[in-house]
Amino acid sequence: MTALDLEAEYNNRQRVPEHPEIQGRWKTASEARRKEGKVDLDLKYGSGERNRYDIYHASSGGNGAPLVVYIHGGYWHRGDRKDNGFVAKEMNARGVTVALPSYSLCPDVAVIDIVAELRRCLKAIWERTKQRPVVVGHSAGGHLAAAMLATDWTKVGGVPADLVKSAYAISGVFELSPLLSTSINDPLKLDAAKAREASPLLWPPPSKDRTFVAAAGGDEGQEFFRQALDITATWSKAGVKAECVIVPNTNHFTIVEELARPESAMLARIVAMAKN
Repeated sequence: MTALDLEAEYNNRQRVPEHPEIQGRWKTASEARRKEGKVDLDLKYGSGERNRYDIYHASSGGNGAPLVVYIHGGYWHRGDRKDNGFVAKEMNARGVTVALPSYSLCPDVAVIDIVAELRRCLKAIWERTKQRPVVVGHSAGGHLAAAMLATDWTKVGGVPADLVKSAYAISGVFELSPLLSTSINDPLKLDAAKAREASPLLWPPPSKDRTFVAAAGGDEGQEFFRQALDITATWSKAGVKAECVIVPNTNHFTIVEELARPESAMLARIVAMAKN
């Protein structure tokens, strides 16, 4: 049996050479959204330079609008909220407010430190909005979305024990050990113990009343299918309402644009989760 080429499986920029053009579309659309929408920018949730978030307010519903927190990707060492604000437009039009955080990046911090930062961010957003969010994330953000759902919020303090009831992870990596032998680990500096510590799949599963969706693009590598299937199977056995979704004709980058497509089933599902 031929060994799986993990570098080819997980190196999405290599797999999708047109990624600069795709992400260029995101940046242009995000700049437009910041100008046309009602947005609170550069809100602090910590002392770090990147401990900031933006809130894109729903077109209707005021301060009581349902809330989605969207966490950007970039394999924990690149990316920024400012280039991902385009995901808010269609959700805003459907009465959902969207908060987008940035976070510190590897190698300046470890992956598990980023998990802790997002917990502080969700606490700050709760203090500001008093809304329980649906946490949505792409790639590294998908990992972080799963981590937020699996967090024991009673240990954080100052927030409801059920702060995060549902999450939607897009093209996430939930068990990090396959990255150890790849170039992706160069900035992450993971070893076996650190990879295990930062893997939500290996944590105690979320409570039984939680909802989780793991999506992957139909044109992604088989490891992204496996990761999504493994976490949803494991959490389903623990009683979580977990499901895996494959989005046809999308790769690791174009799958994000489903959030900007008005007729997208992904968009409709996330809006329904937020309003539930």
